[in-house]
Amino acid sequence: MPELIPAPRQPDYADVYAGFRIETLREQFQGDFETGINACVECCDRHVKGDNIALEFVSLHGEHQQYSFAQVRSMAARVANLLRQQGIQPGQIVAGMLPRTPELLATVLGTLRAGAVYQPLFTAFGPKAIEHRLALSGASLIVTNVANRDKLDEIANCPQVCTVRESNDPLRAGDIDFRAAVDAQSDDFAPVLRSGADLMLMMSTSGTTGAAKGVPVPLSALQAFSVYMREAVGLLPQDKFWNMADPGWAYGLYYAIIGPLAIGHGITFNEAAFTVSGTYETIRRLGITSLAGAPTAYRMMMAAGEEAAASVKGRLRAVSSAGEPLNAEVVRWFASALDVPIHDHYGQTELGMVVNNHHALRHEVVPGSAGFAMPGYRVVVLDENHQELGANQPGELAIDIARSPLYWFSGYWKQDTPAIAHGYYSTGDNVELEPNGSISFIGRSDDVITSAGYRIGPFDVESALLEHPAVADVAVIGLPDPERTEIVKAFVVLSDQFKASDALREQLAQHVKRRLSAHAYPRAIEFLDALPKTPSGKLQRFVLRKMEADRRAGHP
Repeated sequence: MPELIPAPRQPDYADVYAGFRIETLREQFQGDFETGINACVECCDRHVKGDNIALEFVSLHGEHQQYSFAQVRSMAARVANLLRQQGIQPGQIVAGMLPRTPELLATVLGTLRAGAVYQPLFTAFGPKAIEHRLALSGASLIVTNVANRDKLDEIANCPQVCTVRESNDPLRAGDIDFRAAVDAQSDDFAPVLRSGADLMLMMSTSGTTGAAKGVPVPLSALQAFSVYMREAVGLLPQDKFWNMADPGWAYGLYYAIIGPLAIGHGITFNEAAFTVSGTYETIRRLGITSLAGAPTAYRMMMAAGEEAAASVKGRLRAVSSAGEPLNAEVVRWFASALDVPIHDHYGQTELGMVVNNHHALRHEVVPGSAGFAMPGYRVVVLDENHQELGANQPGELAIDIARSPLYWFSGYWKQDTPAIAHGYYSTGDNVELEPNGSISFIGRSDDVITSAGYRIGPFDVESALLEHPAVADVAVIGLPDPERTEIVKAFVVLSDQFKASDALREQLAQHVKRRLSAHAYPRAIEFLDALPKTPSGKLQRFVLRKMEADRRAGHP
């Protein structure tokens, strides 16, 4: 067993928080956020020193490869030259729908090197989810692989497609052969300089009362991403870091790729899907010391038992959790079975991470608490009149924009942003400020369903179900689930010519899985004669949630 990296002496949280200065942070970057900066330079070029490793890659079949920062810089430059050849200009959007492979990393960094904007698309998305996001962004080009290429056949006004394929895979007419085209390019490409206000990423939210919204992420967010990696994840130069989150989502893209690379730290990709045994094998094989992921994965590790965990006990130095509140039982189990602290972190696609139990800073860590505001943010609790509340008063978590120098979200893409008002960004999450300054999570104040670390918008699931001829009306809510936090449940009103049956339930579930994504389909479907609605016709989800709560309590 490798010797565990000792944690350095932790500075006091209060001192670091009070002493935070954005000017000092900016000195750590090569570029200037006012006069010119390039994200690929910050995440790659400036860290090229000898054979420093940027990527540890484990393929679907278990092969392990290493890529140095110098190799990744060359790959990114070739992709940037391909994009220029295709007419992609600075500020235009390039979408990527790829598994966790070197081609994904090259696409992300090559897009940023060219001054373009990268848009992630989760590989489990179906055509409907893909089409909406591409239409929203106006992407000029999409890079995908053979396994996902068929989904694009159903996309209206699909942009130019670059396909990653093996030599024996057929290439669609009109597609660009990604590997052949990249190999034909020069590895010399002068990075395009942009300002901190220019866009770096185009993300998308999970919809609640409407479809997914676009979240434009500027280059200035690099500052917040780097602070999170240093203070909350607490990466040390000697650490082997693995964030298991998928880069098709915010936590995976922000903090499995851009954040660690921005501070010169190598990252890990495992192309295979998550399994407990595979996770332990990767930790052993690569010598992982800092792990990040979602509580669902950690609950599955706990369910597998201490015997399965014994082979990696004591190997990890720190574990970070994000995506949904971390259960206190998991915290206790990790301490016992793996001999490692696991800390809960809180954030949103619109914000990045903003409230954390910081691995690198000394402060009280209470299981069940989201932690303390990250240095660079002022976090408050508001009442319904946008007045700040004191300790032990439940309210809505918000960011004081003027007094949060790391805050970067300016509003949804081409849409109004009601969450920004009176100088605050309101998260939509109900919390309580503790006397010691930490934040305790109470629950969501909107309708987003959190399942297995994914945030699922009811509107998307409802829209997919309504495409099926059997569905006349539908409402979707989340049901508590011990393993996934919540599962998706759909209440369906059938069209006259259809009859309720188990076969129809399965057909509807498979329809959503194919059209939307593999994680967002309804695992429970109930047929109703009518949905609860207001006199004006607005759906009353709270009635359905109360009905389910009454059932769980044993009431009729």
